[in-house]
Amino acid sequence: MESKTVYFANPGSENTEAVLRIARQRAEELGIKNIVVASTRGDTAVRAMDAFHGLRVIVVSHVTGLREPNLQEFTEENRKIVESKGGVILTAAHAFSGVSRALRTKFNTVTIGDIIANTLRVFGDGVKVACEIALMATDAGLVRTDEDVISIAGTSRGADTAIVLRPVNSHDFFDLKVKEILCKPRF
Repeated sequence: MESKTVYFANPGSENTEAVLRIARQRAEELGIKNIVVASTRGDTAVRAMDAFHGLRVIVVSHVTGLREPNLQEFTEENRKIVESKGGVILTAAHAFSGVSRALRTKFNTVTIGDIIANTLRVFGDGVKVACEIALMATDAGLVRTDEDVISIAGTSRGADTAIVLRPVNSHDFFDLKVKEILCKPRF
């Protein structure tokens, strides 16, 4: 099998439309029905809902309180749009941090979640996040472990990375299989 990987000159939101187009095309070629998308405020999620019309879109947002106590960054307006178009929004503790973040902050130490996250960042922030949100969606029962998904994420805002993977529950992390890197920044 031969598959093309697109490399963007720079990371960031300027790549979002291209990422969504590339991912849609590959989903059609492979018959993938589930798309997992990272979205902080919901802007990328809204764009994904239009790009993946007819497919199941699972949006993974930041946990409430990540930036400041009781703050949910995903806007109510974007939530309504995504849900009205059939999207599912998951807000949960990050698979690689969660309680680990409390340990790092309180005791100024490195945890296994930090090591895994930083190892994946060798391939870029988007690859790390794409793997993490797939774990979160699987743990929530929103995607199955016997079907490939396309997972989309980015560096800071927007989307600049898309991968095809076979998701697993977080307790089976080392069985996760990244099958294809569809696009990512070349940095």
